[in-house]
Parts: sequence; C-alpha cells; structure tokens
Amino acid sequence: MLEIQDVDVLILGGGINGCGTFRDLCAQGVDCLLLEKKDFCAGASAASSRLMHGGLKYLETGEFRLIRESAEERNRLLANAAHYVTPLPTILPLRSRLGGVVSSILRFLGWPAKLNDRGSLITGLGLTLYDFFGRNFRVMPKHRMLSRARLDRIVAGLDRRIIGAGLYYEGQISHAERLGLELVLDGEAMNPNSSALNYVTVEGEEEGIVSYVHNGQKRHVRPRVIVNAGGAWIDRVNASLGIPTQLMGGSKGAHLVVENPALYRALNGHMIYFGTADGRVNLVYPFMGQVLLGSTDIKTEDPDTAVCDNEEADYLRGVVAEIFPDIPVTADQIRHRFSGVRPLPRADGDIGLVTRDHSIAERTLPSGTPVLCLIGGKWTTFRGFSAQVSDQILKLLGRQRHRSTEAMQIGGGKDYPLPDQRAGWVRKHAGESGLSIRRMENLLERYGTRAAEIANELGSDCPLETVPDYSQEELSYLIRNERVGHVDDLLYRRTTIAISGALSPETRQEVELLYEKTRRSSDVH
Repeated sequence: MLEIQDVDVLILGGGINGCGTFRDLCAQGVDCLLLEKKDFCAGASAASSRLMHGGLKYLETGEFRLIRESAEERNRLLANAAHYVTPLPTILPLRSRLGGVVSSILRFLGWPAKLNDRGSLITGLGLTLYDFFGRNFRVMPKHRMLSRARLDRIVAGLDRRIIGAGLYYEGQISHAERLGLELVLDGEAMNPNSSALNYVTVEGEEEGIVSYVHNGQKRHVRPRVIVNAGGAWIDRVNASLGIPTQLMGGSKGAHLVVENPALYRALNGHMIYFGTADGRVNLVYPFMGQVLLGSTDIKTEDPDTAVCDNEEADYLRGVVAEIFPDIPVTADQIRHRFSGVRPLPRADGDIGLVTRDHSIAERTLPSGTPVLCLIGGKWTTFRGFSAQVSDQILKLLGRQRHRSTEAMQIGGGKDYPLPDQRAGWVRKHAGESGLSIRRMENLLERYGTRAAEIANELGSDCPLETVPDYSQEELSYLIRNERVGHVDDLLYRRTTIAISGALSPETRQEVELLYEKTRRSSDVH
C-alpha cells in the first residue's frame, strides 16, 4: 500500500521566498513540507548584491508602494537580523545640477529613456522622498547633500568631474545564505510537524499526490495547497506538476569580489551607487576585507546557464574606472565571481525597466489543489511577501493568523547584544566555553547569538591549515547540524570561505577530507 504524507502546504523551492513563507506558516501552526532541488538559497538568493535596500531607483519608475515597503522592511531587518544586516553609508556621485530631469520625468511616465546622469536637483528630490518613505521604524540618519570639498574628506580618488554627492544609508547583509537557513531552522523549531529538505528531486504529480526522491528513497505527499517558490524556474516546476505556464522572464546579474587594497581604502567604508555612461546603475563597496562590484542586468531564458563570464567581468571592472579613474581593477585581482537570474515576470522591452515588485499567480491542479506561484521579490522584502503569501494560504485553509513576523527576530539575531552589551556577552560566553575573547568575538560576528551553542561544542578548536580563521570542529558542527549535503554547501553557503576570496584548491581539498571524515564518524545523511 502506498504510504502518503498529508500536509497542509507543500513549498517547492528553498530560495528566500520559500524559506520566508515556510517560517511564516510554521509560526501560524500550519504543517509544511519544503522541498529544494539543490541547497537552500543556492540559486538567485545566493547571487544578489547583498544589500537590504529601499530601492532608490524605483522612484524613477513611480513604484512608490514598493519603495515604502522596501524601506520599512530594510529597517525591520536591521533590528530582526542585526547579526547579519548592518547600516551601509552610501554615496551617490553627482556630475551636474540639472542632469537627468527630463529623462526621469519620461521614465516616471512609463516612457523609455536613457538616464546616464542624475544631477543634484533630481538626486536631492529623490533622497527627500526616500527619507519620507522610510520614516516608519527609522533607524538610520536622513540624507545629506555634500559639496566636492566635503566629499573628498570622506572618499578618496573620485573622478575630478564629480561635483558633489548625496549621502544616505542602506542596509548591507554579510551572509545572506545563512539568514535563509536560519528561517528554515526557526520554522521547524516553531512547528515540529514541519520539515524542510534539500537535495530533493520532484518526479511528478498524480491525483493531488506529489512524488519525490530524497536520499535515494521515493516518497509521496498530499498537500492541501502547493506553493511554487521556484524563482526563475517556476515555469519548469509547474511543468513537472502538469501545469503549462509562461510566467517568468529572467535577468542575469553578475558580481565580482576583488582584492584591491587601494580601492578598499579609497571607499572608506562607503558604498558608491553610481550611474554609468551606458545608463545602468552599478555599485562598489567594501565587503569582507575585499571589494564587491555589481551588477549586470542581462535578459536570459535559461537560469541554469547563469555564470559571470569574462565579458561581464570586464564590464564590471571597466565601469569602476568611470568613478575611480586612477585606481584600476585588474583581472588578476578577482577573487570570486557569482551570477544568478532574478525571478522577474515575463515582459517585453528593456529588462532594466521590468518591475522588481512581487506578485502571486494562482493556478489549480486537475485534482483541485491550488498552486500559488511566487513571482518576483527580493531579499529586502521577503518577510512582507511571505506574510502576503501566508495570508492567502490561511484564507484557503480557513484558518486565522496567530502571530505577526514584523518584529520576529531571526536565528542568531535573537537577543543580539547592543553595542554597549557586546563585550559583556563575549566575556560571559568565552568564559563558559573556554575560548579566547577574540575567538568568541569572531563566532558572534559569524553566527550571532547562535555562537553560544556552537562555542560549547567546539572542544579543542583546531584551526584549519589553509583557512585558520575557521576550525575543524566548527565546520564539523555545521556538517552535523545544518543540512550540509555537499562540500560546496560548506564553502559557499554555511561559511564565507568562497565569497570572501579565501577559497583555494588546497582549502577545497582540506575541507573535502574533513567533510567525508565527519560524515563517516557521525553517520550524517
């Protein structure tokens, strides 16, 4: 007899939209099963610019609702995920006073227009509106307009044609993939009847029953509602369920992490958010001791082919010269590159003008099971989008919301110490675990308050030979407790080894040996 698991909601896709929806539903007592074909947040969710931002450029397309939501959610994340999300002072360079006025009006009206100069007038007005939309839950200073003389005291080496700048604040996320994982772990803790599985192959659907394979075993689940959180793969997921759709477009965004000490020093802790000669908006900011450059915006049909190729890398290196002409970024300085496909709705025309807002498209299986397809969305607004999805599901299930996630802290952000409490927290847990103050500070920065639990499990805490900032026991803990199914999960998502530029062939070999040893000794599956 076929063994079938009955659940309230089946979520297909473990990117940020899927993980956020999973946590929200678990908080309402809804039994969920999340299935991810690779690792959690391994697709587009791992390929963002790593910003929690209000979307200043959306002013030009008149998406005021999205701006307001983005600004409010950014501010919430600074409180709810303080271990990973921190303020990032941002510079908008200005080359003129009146530049961009006509183009901005045309774009606001929905007409195509190239915008390669945002002057002080349009920038000042935009930042004033930006402050207004972010007035709720304000946690960062209002914007300021800077003369060239004041700008030179903050950032060095800028192009001499820049006459001044706008200074405002965004949010930076240091470890996006871990935040996604923590949403999953928090959800399971709130509802033990729910579970999330990675490395799953969905085989198909028949009469409302979805078949999938996990760890070599074929299983069957019968959900009351299905959530398609497949991102750029939504149409493919629907096809596997027998629903033909053409909902998704796709925009490839590539980024570089470069080791350029001169550029790192010149930035002085600030992000430069700048328009380029080709009409795009790009960014450069300090990241994990290196410099992050982004991003491209290229229409693509196949998300599986998204890589940062040499042409894109050359483009990103080249546009930095428009802002820092005397600080070249060379190909040999590239330490890491990544690319992903933004899950945008299908649309014709300039891909850069396609909305970054989120929406839900509802379809129905022949069995009558509703399928909610999550289109769009971004890291900054995942909580709000997840709440919207959950509310629609609760309505379908005939249930009520029990808890709001607006002030719900995430993972290691729970009870995260304030700046004046940090030293005391570190001393307390260093003493309890036997670790040094410096090592405990390192773990707090890396894992938030979950560092206390991890520290107590480390024991001898032997550093890796190739990356001594991490220890063998630390990685073994992650393998045993954090759904690590492949060594790349460790290198790219559970740790910052790859994205910080520390990954070498020797490091990969050392971590692979540790991974296999831990799995054998712990019987991890």
